[in-house]
Parts: sequence; C-alpha cells; structure tokens
Amino acid sequence: MPEEAALSRTRLSRLIEAGAVTRAGVALTNPKLKVAEGDEIDIAVPQAQDYDVLPQDIPLEIVFEDAELIVINKPAGMVVHPAPGSPDGTLVNALLHHFGGDLSGIGGEKRPGIVHRIDKDTSGLLVVAKSDKAHHGLAKQFEKHSARRAYLAVVYGVPDLANPRLMGTKGVSKGQHGEVTITSGLARHKTDRQKQAVYFEGQGRHAITHARVQERFGAPECASLVECRLETGRTHQIRVHMAHAGHALIGDPVYGGRRKVPSKALSPAGLDALQQFNRQALHAAELGFRHPVNGKDYLFEAPLPDDMATLIDRLRG
Repeated sequence: MPEEAALSRTRLSRLIEAGAVTRAGVALTNPKLKVAEGDEIDIAVPQAQDYDVLPQDIPLEIVFEDAELIVINKPAGMVVHPAPGSPDGTLVNALLHHFGGDLSGIGGEKRPGIVHRIDKDTSGLLVVAKSDKAHHGLAKQFEKHSARRAYLAVVYGVPDLANPRLMGTKGVSKGQHGEVTITSGLARHKTDRQKQAVYFEGQGRHAITHARVQERFGAPECASLVECRLETGRTHQIRVHMAHAGHALIGDPVYGGRRKVPSKALSPAGLDALQQFNRQALHAAELGFRHPVNGKDYLFEAPLPDDMATLIDRLRG
C-alpha cells in the first residue's frame, strides 16, 4: 500500500470483507487469499461515514490545532471516550461539536483519532488526530515510545535514592540520570478487575517510569512534588508504579487511600489540603512529538490546574 493512503491492516481487512477490494474485476473477500506478482488490485475506499456519537457543545482548552491534529489541555473530571457509565459529556463528544463536519475520517468513520488517553481524574495534555495519516503517524510514535510525556504528581513521602527501603523494593533502581526508575510488568489485578497490578518474571506488559523529586514538603518531610516521565504508556502506569514504590499519589482513591501524616509536619491548612484533595494529584504537564505530516518537532507544556497549584501552595505553607 502507498504510505500516503494511511490504511491499517485492520482497515484493509474490513474493506476486503466488505467486497471493496477486487482483482481483475473480481472481489477478494478472503483477507488470507494469496496474490501473485503482477496482480493489479483495486481498492475502493468509501467516504467516511458519520460517527454514532452525539456532538456536544462542551468548552475545550485548545493548546494547538491544524488541519491534521489538535492538542487539548483536558480538565480533571472529563472522560476521554464514551463508555458504559459515561455515554456522553466526554472529550470525544466535545471534539465532534468543535470539528463540525471538518473531519476526513479515521478508519472509515468521521471521528477523532484517540491515540492515547489519560484517566478521567487526571488533567493535562492530550493529542488527537483529525485524519488517518495523522492517526497512523502519531500511533507509531506512541507505540515506539518516541513521544515525550512528562507528568507532575504530588505523592506521599519522598522517593529518595538514599532511602534503603525504596531501593530494596523489587523493580526499583537508580536511573541513568540520577532519578528513581521503576520497571515491571503491568496487568489487570487478579481479583479486582478495575485495577492494574505490578507483575514480574515476564508477566504483564512491560512498563518503565522515571521519577524525579522536584520539591519536598513538611518537617519531617511527608509529601513531595515528583516529575514522572514515561518510557511506556500503560493503563494507570504512574499511579500503580508510585504506589508500588511506597509513594502513592495524594487523593488517589484506588491505589492511594488516606495516610496519617504527623500533625506537626505541616500547617493546619496544609494538613487539611492534603486530606481533602479529592482526585489523584496527577497532571500531564508536557507532551512532545514529531508532526506526522509536516515533520516538525513540537513540545507543549500545560501549567498546573488550580486545584493542584493550591494544594502545593498550602503544603509549602
């Protein structure tokens, strides 16, 4: 296939099964059929069909947009894609309204191309494709882990390389640049299917997180602001890895829980902010990639949302 056609193997298989691929005027309906050198294959790609999701007029913070892609600073509380339990009010609903009819189609449907996701209660940067070509180009970068992603998290304790407990934790090591590196497999929890869990000995999907302390809070230190850079992008990766290392994200209802903090470690306002923060304190602060069409390198940054900025300010106090 010509690269500019931007047709995936899955899309081609569906076109074959639909009778849209012919050889000498005869439809090839079996994706496994052998072809010979010299065969001329005609592929009739139909116009993209309307997508069966309701466009909704929901405000969006657009960081960048061109004819091929859009970068959004997603607020906490917004689901990326419709799913059972979240049929509307999602980022996809908002994007369909924003784009109107200006979508060339992804996989035969007029829909935004979701290349990567961030959790509902995580804020920050997300890139979405507007064309098949952009979708394929971005997907390759995320698959090869060449896209640059950095998150800011507020965690319990301080992930310090000098801590023997931390460095004795399985999968935790010193990174090449002096950061804490967490390496493991990640897969669904054996008993709670809504959670992910850390596995070793080849189990689960390979996952690597690099964590570097940016600021420490409390006397004694009881919390810290950590920059987490992803080599891989697995479901709940940062939340699971930091909890495994003993430094769960503040406010994380699934992997963190509420921890007791010495009453004299923080100011009353700081203690209250830490205890009352009601989502995982995680923000996708940095996103970099090579534009899949014009070839230029882009790097975007999003400032901390108000709730995390207030939390940090009170922890400092």
